[in-house]
Amino acid sequence: MGRKKYIVAITGASGSVLALRFIGELLKTSEVHLIISTSAFSVIKDETGNDWNTAALSTLREYFKSEHLFYSKEGDLYCPLLSGTFLNDGMIVIPCSMKTLSGIANGYGENIVQRAADVTLKERRRLILVPREMPFSAIHLENMLKLSRIGVTIAPPVMAFYTKPKSIDDMLNFITGKLLDNLSISHNLFKRWGN
Repeated sequence: MGRKKYIVAITGASGSVLALRFIGELLKTSEVHLIISTSAFSVIKDETGNDWNTAALSTLREYFKSEHLFYSKEGDLYCPLLSGTFLNDGMIVIPCSMKTLSGIANGYGENIVQRAADVTLKERRRLILVPREMPFSAIHLENMLKLSRIGVTIAPPVMAFYTKPKSIDDMLNFITGKLLDNLSISHNLFKRWGN
C-alpha cells in the first residue's frame, strides 16, 4: 500500500512553528504537497528564523529531510493541486488565517490556498482547518459553523493540560498528535488519557 497524499497549506497567521512540526510528522507516513501563502513567509521568518521567501523545493526537502515533499508556489494557478483530477487524501490549512477561512467559507478562491480548499470541498475530500486567532468574533464563528456543517473539521490549536506539558515541544506534540488522530495516522507524540 502506497503513502497517503495530503495538501498542506501554511497561511499568514501566527503558528508556523506548529505547521513545521506537523509537516515533519506527516512526512513520516505520507506524501505532502505544500503551499505557503505570500503573507506566511514573513511569519515563518519571524517565528522560526527560516527565510524561505525565495524557497525552492530543494531547500524545503533539505529542511524536512524528505523526498516525499512537493511544493507549489502561491502564484502558480496552473498547479495540479487546483484540479479535482489531482487525487489526494485531503487538505490541512495550518495555521489558517481568518481571511483564508472566510475565503473558503464563502467560495471566494482568491488564491491557490483558497482554490485548493474549494476543490477539496467540491470533491468531498477531507478538509481540516487550524484557525489561529483569539478571541473569535461572531463573524469568525459563523464562518466556522458554516464550514463545520458541510463536514470541514475545525481544529483550533487548543492545549490540554492532563498531559502535563513541560515545554513548548510537549504542547506542539499534543496538537500535532491530535491532528494526526483526525487523519487516523498512528503516533506516540503524547500520553493518552487513562494510559
